Amino acid sequence: MSDPGETPCSPNAEDAVVLDAKGLRALAHPVRVQVVGLLRKHGPSTATRLAELLSINSGAASYHLRRLAAAGFVEEDAGRGNARERWWRAVHQSTHFDDLDLAEREPEATLAYLQSVAAIYTMRAQRTINELQTMPRAWRNAADMSDWALRLTPQEATALREELWAVVTRYRRDSPEAAGAPDDAERVSVIVHILPELDASTAQEDDAR
Repeated sequence: MSDPGETPCSPNAEDAVVLDAKGLRALAHPVRVQVVGLLRKHGPSTATRLAELLSINSGAASYHLRRLAAAGFVEEDAGRGNARERWWRAVHQSTHFDDLDLAEREPEATLAYLQSVAAIYTMRAQRTINELQTMPRAWRNAADMSDWALRLTPQEATALREELWAVVTRYRRDSPEAAGAPDDAERVSVIVHILPELDASTAQEDDAR
């Protein structure tokens, strides 16, 4: 899986990071997941600006930035700022986490990280819904919220995920610079959930009995 706000890309890409135990524990906090996402979305920023966007105090933002820096997710932008205010930038543009062994070794950190990601997805969807009526008609027509119930094997679900990723990667990735994008291009979030509902089989078996 990838962090919120990203277009899927190869875990081996130069701007991607694959979570290890240290990185997973560092991101096991919803504010840190949001901080990394904001830096990737908007580019370098200060603790003060990030605090305003997240509705927290600047001291808390600075603390989370230091924790993220220690884990290698952000770094000081030496070309900006001054003695009074430090600027920070994201080291990577995407995060990948698909290590089941690591998830089993770090169950609490894994749960906290995934819950933070899910919460951010929910907030993003709700914000878009709240703003939908004020959007240009073309964007209202392009927006979509759909779900399909499928009955798949684990192998088929994996194949579906890979096919969906292949489709998404054909399109232009977003970045703070968005170089080469048409004038009418905007940032678009494509959120894909493949969520096994293992309790559905149990319910059907109970009904049959």
